[in-house]
Amino acid sequence: MGNPDQRTSTSKSEARLKALARRSRAHYEGSFAQELFHGLGDVDFGDRTLIFGASMLLSVLPLIIVLSAFASHRIQDDIAQHLGLSHQGARIIDGLFHASVTSFNLAILIGLVLSFAGSIAVARSVQTIYERAFGQPHAVGAQGLLRSVVWMLAMGGVLIGDGAVGKTLRDGPAGPLVIGMVEFVGFTAFFWWSIHFLLGGRESWRHTRPAAIATALFWIGLGVFAGFYFSSTIVSDSKTYGTIGVTFTLVTWFIAMGAVLTLGAVVGAVWQRRTSGKKIGTEHSEVPAGQT
Repeated sequence: MGNPDQRTSTSKSEARLKALARRSRAHYEGSFAQELFHGLGDVDFGDRTLIFGASMLLSVLPLIIVLSAFASHRIQDDIAQHLGLSHQGARIIDGLFHASVTSFNLAILIGLVLSFAGSIAVARSVQTIYERAFGQPHAVGAQGLLRSVVWMLAMGGVLIGDGAVGKTLRDGPAGPLVIGMVEFVGFTAFFWWSIHFLLGGRESWRHTRPAAIATALFWIGLGVFAGFYFSSTIVSDSKTYGTIGVTFTLVTWFIAMGAVLTLGAVVGAVWQRRTSGKKIGTEHSEVPAGQT
């Protein structure tokens, strides 16, 4: 038999651990962390981000490459800038893209149609994320599809504009703080409009503002993280796997973008619910878009 003092000490330790567990559980119940965890489960965070990343790589990127080739625009420069790549990383990206469209034929037409359809699927996925984050039923029908098309075009315009503005500011006297403030204001406005627009106005501007702010902050954070991470990663993957290794880096970036959009929406929705006391249901039935 053990020493009585040892048994007493063990019993006290177990009691303290149980008390600590009870206090931790009491703090967790009804907390922001619990609501955030449940919210991420409601939107299928893991699946949504992976699907978003894969769809971006397979549909959106090919569409952008072909359209950029027709417009004689160097898409690789935009990618290098958004990833914050070093000169070596930018050279690797430059060697990956050699799109040259000399004529418009049936194969290019079919590729454009398929890529455009995939791009719309990406937009619909983002729409579903917002609907689930805010507990809104899924909108079906022509209006929901049209909103997805408009949003996808707007997203492309914002990314192109961000690249142009960012290059202008970086080449000018503006410092990192000014650039960050401009990007924060611009992306907050865009994501604020995006959430309100894709939800068909079913959530007010006031209710969607926290999600817009959170998404903009995460988006800028991703840009800062990319500057530290992707330059070395893209060089390493290129050496290890060859040209296909660059694709691994790109899909990681796209998945991170999906995580930013999803996490920003859920954090903002939870933030809004806790500050306003609004309760949102968890049912996600489909309703005609015209009735939203």
